[in-house]
Amino acid sequence: MSSYPSQIAMHTMPPSIEIVHPEASGEVKVVLFDFDGTLSLLRAGWADVMVPMMIEELAALKTGESEDQLRQIVREFVDRLTGKQTIYQMIELARQVELRGGTAAEPLVYKRRYLDRLHVRIAHRLEELRSGDAPPEKYLVPGSMELLNALRERGLRLYVASGTDEEYMRREVELLGVTEYFDGGVFGALDDYKSFSKSILIERILSRSECHGREILGFGDGYVEIENVKTVGGIAVGVATDEGECLVVDSWKRNRLIGAGADYIVPNFLDQVALLGRILKP
Repeated sequence: MSSYPSQIAMHTMPPSIEIVHPEASGEVKVVLFDFDGTLSLLRAGWADVMVPMMIEELAALKTGESEDQLRQIVREFVDRLTGKQTIYQMIELARQVELRGGTAAEPLVYKRRYLDRLHVRIAHRLEELRSGDAPPEKYLVPGSMELLNALRERGLRLYVASGTDEEYMRREVELLGVTEYFDGGVFGALDDYKSFSKSILIERILSRSECHGREILGFGDGYVEIENVKTVGGIAVGVATDEGECLVVDSWKRNRLIGAGADYIVPNFLDQVALLGRILKP
């Protein structure tokens, strides 16, 4: 476990659960999950595909910037926009091209180039699930199934939303065998990117009077979903997965999630009984 800054209070809990705001507990009616990196590991390593592609696009403009300089620029905006729909990262790439005097492609063109490369990288993972050669747990954050079962047993309404395109996301949710848990729905990015976001979904939930903002519990590994949940007064669990075995906290994610307002930080869901016991009122 990474060391904690002095301003973060430590409380008695299992070592894989960090309480940032001990007052964060209450009655919960709705649970909102991010997907990639929070539940699913199918797209683990996506940044190792996106960042090099973007560096190639910018390097082709021959501005005299070194590869390291371009990598620093690209990593900053890719990380900053993680959690939003993928198209936002591509919009920023187009802007960076134009800043350097280049003629940018449409963001959707960049997005398709990225997705083509990513699908090559993850095709074997999807095939393992389709063929039954690998169990879903191989590509789920540890403890995910137990957590979903525990939440369903409590009668809570579950949603999952992602910046990944909805057609791909629905397929991956199905392959991982978790579709049935999300009685609220499965939502992903659309080409008309302004018509959907995680904040729009939360607004819809509240407008339908499913719950008050304080009755939403959110799980996410990105800044955006944590901030969205906290904006309406909900409880947020930052899933600081060190993707791979997911046994330790990724310190960069942890700091970013705390900065977004996360009430709890976990590396996985193996201590979900203790976590839910702390968050949910009987």
